[in-house]
Parts: sequence; structure tokens; C-alpha cells
Amino acid sequence: MKEVKQPKLPLAYFYLIVLLLLFLFNALIAPRIAQKAISEVDYGTFMSMTENQEIGKVQIQSNQIIFTDKEESQLYRTGLMEDPGLVERLHASGAEFTSEIVEQASPLATFLLSWLLPIGVFVMLGQFLSKKMMDKAGGGPGSLMFNMGKSNAKVYVKSSDGIRFSDVEGVDEAEENLQEIVEYLENPQKYSEIGAQMPKGVLLVGPPGTGKTMLAKAVAGEANVPFFSMSGSEFVEMFVGMGASKVRDLFRQAKEKAPCIVFIDEIDAIGQKRSGGSHIGGNDEREQTLNQLLTEMDGFDGNTGVIILAATNRPESLDPALTRPGRFDRRVPVELPDLKGREAILKVHAKKIKIADDVDFLQVARMAAGASGAELANIVNEAALRAVRDGRKFATQADLEESIEVVIAGYQKKNAILTDHEKKIVAYHEIGHALVAAKQTNSAPVQKITIVPRTSGALGYTLQVEENDHYLMNREELENKIATYTGGRAAEELIFGSITTGAANDIEQATKLARAMITRYGMSDDFDMVALETVNNQYLGGDTSLACSADTQNKIDEQVVALVKKQHEKALQILKDNRPKLDELATYLYEHETITGEEFMGILNRTED
Repeated sequence: MKEVKQPKLPLAYFYLIVLLLLFLFNALIAPRIAQKAISEVDYGTFMSMTENQEIGKVQIQSNQIIFTDKEESQLYRTGLMEDPGLVERLHASGAEFTSEIVEQASPLATFLLSWLLPIGVFVMLGQFLSKKMMDKAGGGPGSLMFNMGKSNAKVYVKSSDGIRFSDVEGVDEAEENLQEIVEYLENPQKYSEIGAQMPKGVLLVGPPGTGKTMLAKAVAGEANVPFFSMSGSEFVEMFVGMGASKVRDLFRQAKEKAPCIVFIDEIDAIGQKRSGGSHIGGNDEREQTLNQLLTEMDGFDGNTGVIILAATNRPESLDPALTRPGRFDRRVPVELPDLKGREAILKVHAKKIKIADDVDFLQVARMAAGASGAELANIVNEAALRAVRDGRKFATQADLEESIEVVIAGYQKKNAILTDHEKKIVAYHEIGHALVAAKQTNSAPVQKITIVPRTSGALGYTLQVEENDHYLMNREELENKIATYTGGRAAEELIFGSITTGAANDIEQATKLARAMITRYGMSDDFDMVALETVNNQYLGGDTSLACSADTQNKIDEQVVALVKKQHEKALQILKDNRPKLDELATYLYEHETITGEEFMGILNRTED
């Protein structure tokens, strides 16, 4: 959809007009007004006042004489005549000669010129400029100068070449939920005839990069209606009340252009839960903004043609008043794409680059398990960049697979040189992972093994790829996964009789999985189906917090240690039973640095024959 740019106001133009008017006033008008306060007298009157000793101060200039009366309340002026004894007579009359006489205006004229007139000019100019600025900016009676109270929302007008649902892949369920909104915007009579009302607000929730913003634009594109887009953080200003003013302005514009869609991205910036305590500064401003948003949502019914869409990664942090029925009535989850969705997303983004005809997008989608739509777009772009670096005109399957590894583990660290001993340790470590995984049932097949260092800090890694998406895992599968994590350390212990720091990430992953089995999955005989841990921010890393006593925590720690230790011993036993295969595969990896899953299984099966 085409974005409508707000016109920029030429403030310098108005400032120039004000300065020019003030300059003309001081240069032309003010001197003429001031001159009217001087009384013109003839020379005879001046001589009479001198003889009567009525002169206060006098100043003889080259072409005129300026003087005052004794009280210095009036200023006079007369012409200069040929009078040789003038100075003696003035001196005898008691007049005071001075060079500091200023042509002063009357007190009333001085007050009018110095205070009332400039203030009046500035007030009139201020009102004129304020009205002009608000008219050009499209503001209403509640708007403030310099757009401080304006919403500054990005406005997208109707466009035939805008984003459609066909441009957003991998979120079929979300599209189905939003299709009803499109039908309502296209034909609201169908709903009003039966008495049904559309939800006032639709909340899109899901991990970052899953396409929530694109979905909102696609709804507007499908319905061919104007689209207002604004981030939640843009409502929060330094000045108190600005956020509420922006909310009012946004809804005013939306009602004028109804039917339309208002999209607020990252709504948790202003929609967080309110607390009963006192707040200062930004928190109080945020709550005022939230209160205004709640009021505006209550101020129109569901048939006005204004649909509010909002997106967030933290739905659990939103205020209950915002998510109750009558406001954000519908919650649409936008989850990470499944295998079919990943394949479709890769194909959509692959249309933007030149790519080989024999690329297997299904295989690439399997390797990119858990990737979001934004990450898949980045993978395709990285593949195109790699093709350019290698001097090719199109991207290949190898480019896509390598770009996945770049996203997972970083670029190859070509300047990192391992010693022969370190290289051998890493080779045995990675083969330990792969061999333990291959000798256990229900383990994902090995796709690739490498000992080439990466910029993420990994000296090597083993890539396992599931054939299909796996949503449920039993206890045996999770225990096998922990055993696979410990396989690298077990290989080091078996071959070299010592351990290194290379298993740091394996230890972390094994510990997290073992703890989840006990505290969240109910896979402990002692605790049974009791939740001992809660997940916070499930879409942003899934941090957890324990919800149990200190004694229970100690028991959890003991069971986690026992579980990991048991699987470590199982991995060590598998490697002992397959020691010849471990040596042969590690030697082959040491020599070639990178081997595929087919090569690995070929050597493993050959040793079994």
C-alpha cells in the first residue's frame, strides 16, 4: 500500500515574515510616532522663555536648538538663528547645557509603543501562525503547535498493488481468522442485517519475525481500505499528556476515513498492566495514554467501520482492561511456521533472487526447523550474497544450506588456526555427539558434522535434522537428547582422559532440558504432575521462574544432577562399545574437517558389516 507523507510546515518562512514586520515598524513607523511628542516653537518664543528663566536643559545643534522647560516635562525645538550673545543669555538665565537630551515621547505614547503594540502584534501573529499550522497539518481544535499532539501515524491509502494474503505464507490459521475481518470491511451489511458486530480489536500475538505486521497490512490490502500504522513507543513523549493527545488524534483521523484499519505495533509499550502504587515520570504518562486508549475504544461501536489491530510479543504483560471483551475481543496467534509453512516462505522469498532450478526447498526447510519468517528471508538473502561473493549469477542448494549454518552458528572463522591436538579433540567431541545420536532410537538423523570454527565461538558442531515437525516428545526421547548432549564430553574423557571447556553449551542445554522434565513436564516419580516452574515471556526466550519452597528446590537440583549423570554414563558406555567406529569416524573428520550425514552413515554401516 502507498504511504501518505504528512506535509512539512515551512516554519522558517513565518519567522522571516515576523522579523521583517518588526524591522519595518522600528525603522519607519516608531520614529514618526515619537516625533509627534516634540513641540515646535518659533525663535521669539524661545527668547521669551530665556528672558523669563523658563529654560531647563538646552542643546544647541548644528541646525536646531532642543530644550526643555524647568520641570523637564515638555520637549521643545526651534530653528537656529544668527545670535552672538545667545550662549551668555542662556547661561545667565540658569539653563543647563547638555548633550544628552533624548527626543522622548509622552509617557502614554511610550507605553503604547513599548508594550501594548508589540504584544498585540505578537498575539495576532501567534494566532495566525497557529491556525495556519494546524490547518496545513490537518489538526483539529485539540491539536498543538509543532505537531506535538499529532499522532504522526503512517497512513497507507488504498492501493491495487499492496500486500495481499498471498504474499504472507506460513500463517494459514491466522489468515483464516482474519479473513472474516476482510469480509466485514467489504460487506458490513451482511453482518448488520443479522445483528452481529465485528470485534473492535484484534490482538496478534507470537514470536518476533513471524509476520504480524505484514498480516495487518495484508488485511487492509485485501479489503482495499486505508491503513493507519503506529508503534506503541511513539505514543510515549517527554511531555505529560502528549501520548493521550496522540491517541485522540489517531482515532479522530480513523473515524474520518472509515472504513479503515488502525494498527498499533508493540502495544505492550503503552498497554502494560497498571499497579496501585504511585508512579513518577514516564510510568504516569504511559498510564494516561493507556486510559485514553481504553476510552477511545469504548467511544465507538463495532459497526463504525474502524478495526483496530495490535501486535505484541508479550501478551501476558497487557492490562486486563485492554484484553477484556468489548475491546480486544479476539486474539490471533501467529506462531512459528511448520515444515510446510517454512517451505512456502522460502519459495516466496526465493522469487526475489535468481536461484538454481534444482534447489530442494523441502530439505532446506527441514534444516531450518524453528526459524521464523524473518529468519527464513534472511537465509535466502544470505544465500544470494554468498553466490555474489563466489562470482556466480544464481544461488544454489549449497548456498542455502551454508546460509542456514551462518544463521545458526555464524560465519566461518577462517583466521582461527587450531593446533593439531585441539583439532583432534574437537573431531572426537563432534563424532561423540553424532555416534551417540545414531546408536539411540528416536534420534534425529545427522545432517552434517564440521570442525571448522565459527564466529559465534563454536569450534565445531553436529547438525541433526528431523524428517518432519515433532510436537510431542516422550521421556525416552528427551533422555536420548540429553545423552546426545553429553556425548562430546564423554568422547573427550574416553580418548584423552581429560576434559576441556568445549562442552560449555552442551552442559547448559542438557541441564535446561533435564530441569524442564522434572519441573514442567511432570516426568519425575517423586513430584508427579506438579508444576514447580512457570514460563515467563514464552515468545521472548521462555525464561522460567521456580514456584516452590527452598527444600523442594534442593530436591529438584538433586534429581537434575542424577538425571544428567545417568545419561552421561549411558553416552560413555555407547562410545566404549563402539570405540573402533569412534576412532575411524574421528580420523576421517580430522582429515576432511566437514562430512555429510550420508558420509557419516556410510562409514558407520561399513564398520558394522
